[in-house]
Amino acid sequence: MIQIAKRVLPLAIVFILSFPLQAQESYKTGVGLRGGYPSGITLKHFVTKRTAMEGILSIGWGYYGVTGLYQIHQPIPDLPDFNWYYGIGGHFAASQSGKKTPWSSATDGELYIGVDGVLGVEYVFSEAPISISVDILPILNIIESPGVWFNAGLSVRYVF
Repeated sequence: MIQIAKRVLPLAIVFILSFPLQAQESYKTGVGLRGGYPSGITLKHFVTKRTAMEGILSIGWGYYGVTGLYQIHQPIPDLPDFNWYYGIGGHFAASQSGKKTPWSSATDGELYIGVDGVLGVEYVFSEAPISISVDILPILNIIESPGVWFNAGLSVRYVF
């Protein structure tokens, strides 16, 4: 998987930088990196002016995962360029064979499926094509290691 990431990341950077730089008040699509948990590559696309779909491709803690979220964005009064958002989604993850995860002591490659919530704040720079968001993701693991977890992260995206 690391070999694939080494090949895809340079192509993604070239693709992103091929779009013209311009100031953004709002955006249609953003792609970037997410730190925290889950960490990885994030892609957010607005379906309408206030609703967005976000996908997170994550690698870490001995697993590979995909998270999909449906979000509703609302402006924050008296704070231009800020929105708060909430939503729901799901995750699918698989542990690497031979690796332990923080939520399981097994090392033989497990499959995790669950429901996710999201609550966050996003700032879109008006003078640059960048957005920054901070959010919490409470999750409910349903398949393998059932339980509730509270995750959080910081995302930085190039928006176009």
